[in-house]
Amino acid sequence: MGTQSEAKPREDYYWVDDREPHFQRRKDILKSHPEVTKLFGVNPNLKYVTVALVVAQLTIALFIHNLPWWAFLLTTFVVGATIAQALFLAIHEITHDLAFKSKLHNTWLAFFANLPIVFPFAMSFKTYHAIHHWDQGKDGEDMDIPSILEAKIFRGFVGKVLWFFNQIVFYAVRPVLGKPMKPDKWQVYNIIFQVAAMAIFLPFAGWEGTIFLLLSLIFAGGLHPTSGHFISEHYVFQEGQETYSYYGPLNAITFNVGYHNEHHDFPTIPGSRLPALKKMAPEYYDNLHSYNSWMGVIKDFLFTKKITLYSRTKRK
Repeated sequence: MGTQSEAKPREDYYWVDDREPHFQRRKDILKSHPEVTKLFGVNPNLKYVTVALVVAQLTIALFIHNLPWWAFLLTTFVVGATIAQALFLAIHEITHDLAFKSKLHNTWLAFFANLPIVFPFAMSFKTYHAIHHWDQGKDGEDMDIPSILEAKIFRGFVGKVLWFFNQIVFYAVRPVLGKPMKPDKWQVYNIIFQVAAMAIFLPFAGWEGTIFLLLSLIFAGGLHPTSGHFISEHYVFQEGQETYSYYGPLNAITFNVGYHNEHHDFPTIPGSRLPALKKMAPEYYDNLHSYNSWMGVIKDFLFTKKITLYSRTKRK
């Protein structure tokens, strides 16, 4: 019998007829552990951490022109990309209304968190991410899954490398092409706010600061170790399981997004309390396949022939 890396590359999605697993597990956990509801609510520290990240990233952009090229690149990768990824995931938390009790306050904080990302995306992300939760894996609805065109073009090791290093671009473009929607008022406000803010800020940052912000996004979405979460969350490495958790140290700088089964089971629990959820209900999580290294996930994704962009679970 050949090893998994020697197996034939996957050429179609994993098609299933049953409902996504989180609905039933949520019901079972609430029945077995009603005390879990005490974890619901907001993370009061999220707003402060988010503001600090935004201020840090924009401040670096203003002063990075003083660095030599090698220090510029090192700072961008080590600091800029780390903050950019943290801001992606802060926005993820905020769009679940986990920073404030008020939806309006969460929305304005998402606008503010969006600033160093350069492009307005917070409100569009909120819309498409909600669909990802409501209709996980549903064909034509869940835009978290690579399209057939992506899967056909980016094949083999080289194809996967090219796709992986640019995956942030595909995550941004795919929803617009695959499931276009008329912008709602909050998406329009997000665009207006972001364009106005960048029109004021970028001239002060100059081309060096602008490149710093853009490269931070590109690094965060590809080369950076934290980008492994994009792969680890739902790519099928263990047949029969469609969501996976990561319990490694990088959760400390990514709002515990690695606790992904836990997050999908209870989206109303902030990332700061997801480890407590796992501790409360270990019998529901300890038997699931999980990871301790995002770098290991990246390596396996790129070098395992069987794993392709089709390695996702879909529903009709």
